[in-house]
Amino acid sequence: MSVATDERTELCGIELEHPVINASGTFDALAARRAFGDAAWERFPFSAFVSKTITLEPRAGNPPPRLFEAAAGMVNSIGLPNKGLEGFAASDLHELGELPVPLIVSVMATSREAFAEMIGTLADRDEVAGFELNVSCPNVKSGLIVGAEPSETESLVESLRPLSAKPLIVKLTPNVADPAPIAAAAERGGADAISLINTIAAAPWSAGSRSEPWLGAGSGGLSGPSVREVALHAVHRVGAAVGLPVVGMGGIETGRHAADLLAAGAGVVAVGTASFRDPAAGLRIRDELRRFGGTARASGDPHR
Repeated sequence: MSVATDERTELCGIELEHPVINASGTFDALAARRAFGDAAWERFPFSAFVSKTITLEPRAGNPPPRLFEAAAGMVNSIGLPNKGLEGFAASDLHELGELPVPLIVSVMATSREAFAEMIGTLADRDEVAGFELNVSCPNVKSGLIVGAEPSETESLVESLRPLSAKPLIVKLTPNVADPAPIAAAAERGGADAISLINTIAAAPWSAGSRSEPWLGAGSGGLSGPSVREVALHAVHRVGAAVGLPVVGMGGIETGRHAADLLAAGAGVVAVGTASFRDPAAGLRIRDELRRFGGTARASGDPHR
C-alpha cells in the first residue's frame, strides 16, 4: 500500500478534495446557507454533497414524533419528506448547483419506472455529478425490498444503467443476513460504487402505563455509535466481494472511526448522525483523519 501525501481522491470518476462526504439526509446544505450565509459554503465540511433523498412525487414524511434518542445513537422516522422530482428540479437543484463540491443526488422509488423517470430527467443536468440509489423500499409489483434481493437489485441497476453515463452508487440496507451478495448483484447490473450502511430497523417503545411504539410511524432506523461495528463488518464483507469503490458509513464520530472504515475496505467515508449534533463534525473528522493516515488507507486495498 502506497502512502499518499495528498488528501485528494476520487469516487468512480468524481474528483474529491478529501475522503469525507455526508450521508444523505443528515446535513441540510441549503438550510446551512440560509442560517449562516455564504460562509457556511466557503468552509464546506464535505468533499461532495449527497442530497436528501427525493422521490417522484412530493412526500410529507411520517407523523410525529420522528426522532428518538437511543442509548448510543438515534432512531429516526423522518419518512423522506421532499418536494418531489419536479419541485426539486425547479428549485433546490439550481441552488445546490452553486455548491463548491460535486453534487450527488439521492433518489428512491417503488418501481423501476419511477426510478427511471427521475434518473432520465436529471441525467443531463450539469449540476448533478452522480446518483445514489436508495434501494431500501419495496418494489410495488413484487412486494420485495429491492435492496434485500440480489435479483431485484441487479435488474433495477441494469435497467437504469443506459439512462445516464454519470456514476450510479447503490446504497444498501444492513437489514439483510449478508449484504455482500446484494453488492455483487449491483456490480453485475452496472453500478459504479456501493454505499453502506443505511440505518438498522428499530422500534423504540413507550414506557409507562400505555405500552406502545414511541414513534409516530411505529418504527424507524437506528444510527449513530451503536451501529459502528455493524458498519465495519458490512463494509469489510462488501469490500471483499466486489471490485467497486465502497462508501462506508455508520457511527462515525471521530477521525479514528473514519480511519477504521477506510481500513475495513471503504475508499470514501460518509458522516451522518454526528452532523445532527455538530454541523461542523465533518470538518473535525477530516482533520482528525489526517492523524491516522486516512488518505493513505483510502488509496490502498486491504483485501489484496
